[in-house]
Amino acid sequence: MRVVIFSTCVVDLMFPNVGKAMVEVLERFGCETFMPLQQICCGQPTYNSGYIKETKHVMRNEVDALLSVDADYIVGPAGSCVNMLKELPHDLKDDPEYAAKAQQVADKTYEFSQFMYRILGVLDAGAELDAVATYHRSCHMTRLLGERTSPFVLLDHVKGLKMIPLPHIENCCGFGGMFSMKEPEISKQMVNEKVNDIISTDASVLISCDPGCLMNIGGRFNRLGKPMKIMHLAEVLNTNVDLARVKYVESQEEVMA
Repeated sequence: MRVVIFSTCVVDLMFPNVGKAMVEVLERFGCETFMPLQQICCGQPTYNSGYIKETKHVMRNEVDALLSVDADYIVGPAGSCVNMLKELPHDLKDDPEYAAKAQQVADKTYEFSQFMYRILGVLDAGAELDAVATYHRSCHMTRLLGERTSPFVLLDHVKGLKMIPLPHIENCCGFGGMFSMKEPEISKQMVNEKVNDIISTDASVLISCDPGCLMNIGGRFNRLGKPMKIMHLAEVLNTNVDLARVKYVESQEEVMA
């Protein structure tokens, strides 16, 4: 199975270890991975700032980059960025050269946890992490991608990991891309509420599938001088792996439930 890695700007610049972990996990499960160097940004920051027309050349570049390799799937480590690719057919629908290409990109693009569970059918990746953790559910991944299951299934099968439900899990962390820059005081209040909810769980590890959220929440913990280890799901699934424990779903109907 050939997989193009949609690396995303945040992972490239802030969390390269997440990209490395994702590639190692995918290759462990038989994927041949490729990362086209032509990709830069999917265009989300400027698009969300209202510069829609100006962003379209960035979108076209991303389409060209991700289709430069003949692959079966495109996989990314950030729900918000993956959703941007899913929106490309709408944004480029009037472009005679790129409308069909944008649809092709959207059709074979998956967020990492979605791909692991819903495409590869993995239940237990064989990982082990002796820790108490809680999970932050990002807004874009749940409300726009509609993914509320895959991360929890994969985390439930990590040996030694005790997951504590996060109070008010439906609440935004306050990052929201440009929102945190346009409304810093509101964003600060929102992330403070998120930090307090995390602290209330007594977890020592915060896990998420969106690096932007991890950057925002982890940054607030640092500024408050409070210890909190942040981990992307890919890093968790790449920890102390025992391939003898790998387990798959029994049927495709199970992953579609």
